Amino acid sequence: MKRRTAREKSFQVLFQMDVNDIEPDEAIEHAMEGPSEDSFLNDLVHGVTKYRQEIDQKIDGHLEHWTFNRLASVEKTLLRIATYELFYNEEVPNSVAINEAIELANSYGDEKSGKFINGVLSKMLK
Repeated sequence: MKRRTAREKSFQVLFQMDVNDIEPDEAIEHAMEGPSEDSFLNDLVHGVTKYRQEIDQKIDGHLEHWTFNRLASVEKTLLRIATYELFYNEEVPNSVAINEAIELANSYGDEKSGKFINGVLSKMLK
């Protein structure tokens, strides 16, 4: 599976986990219609789950005029994935992590989601 596809599936899995409060492996099996053999997808889902509290604090510390709890689930989930890639996965270049998050925000969020995601992630790297 290409990494772009793995990110999209990871987004779907993590979004489902956030909305339905289910475990990572169960959410992966549901989204993939069986166990996932993709190591990148598994790393994203389990990594975001493992470091979720730290990731959420990083995101919250870089929001302006917003609180973390007010974020829509789409933006929250995409920020979590990108933050994990930026700070916990050294294989992915920062520019790729940010660009991929913006692309997914443009697909799944509203017309302002991509700009919002870009702004928050860019502040994290300053």
